[in-house]
Order: sequence, then C-alpha cells, then structure tokens
Amino acid sequence: MTDTNAIIRRLGALFVESLHIEAPSPDTDLFETGILDSLQLVELLVQLEQRFGFKIKIDDIDLDDLRTLARIAGLVAARTAGAGTQTAQLLSLEVRHAAANQEGNHPGLRPRATEPWTGEPLLPSRSAR
Repeated sequence: MTDTNAIIRRLGALFVESLHIEAPSPDTDLFETGILDSLQLVELLVQLEQRFGFKIKIDDIDLDDLRTLARIAGLVAARTAGAGTQTAQLLSLEVRHAAANQEGNHPGLRPRATEPWTGEPLLPSRSAR
C-alpha cells in the first residue's frame, strides 16, 4: 500500500472510529493544536499496528513522524512497502493450516500416547479423541 491519499483516508477513519476525534486535515499539527494527548497517541500507535499490520517500537520512530496525518501516512507507506509479499505468504500459510485443520492432518503433531501427568499409556477410548 503506497497510495498516500488512500492511507490518509484510512487514517481519517481511524481518528473518527477509534480515537473519537474529527479527522484533521493532512497537514494539521496534531501536537501543537492539542488534537492528540499522550493517551490518544498511545492508542494511535496501537491502532496503526492493528490496522496496517506492522509493529512500532518507540525507539524506532521520531515523534515528528506522528505530527501530521501526512507524516503518519509516510510512516505507514514506508513500513508497509514490500509487505505485500509477506502478506501473501502469511495468507498462504493460513490457508494451508485451515485445510490441514479441516482434514485433521496436523503436520508434526501426533496423538498423545501417554497420560501427560503420569506417563502411563492412554486407554484406547481416551486416545481416540
């Protein structure tokens, strides 16, 4: 996702839906105007991680990257660039896992043959679950 305008629209929706703040213009300084306080900033970071699928370490970002919607959009674009391949790989893995789950075929997992606490062999009726 590198379309900055699309990211800004999604950020505007995030502000309204999650932060309960009217979406500011892309170049409005969120700190100088008092639009964001410290708690809302933390919630913004959590929402960015959840909605755009990347982790944010406080040490890795500059507060100026979060000063305006336009700058946040730039941060999101930079963090999600090249993520399409990773996302496709994750989706492929999820599909394979779901298919294995439906078939009851879990690679690398075998039915337990012994009681977990005693180590005694399971009775046939208990191992058939």
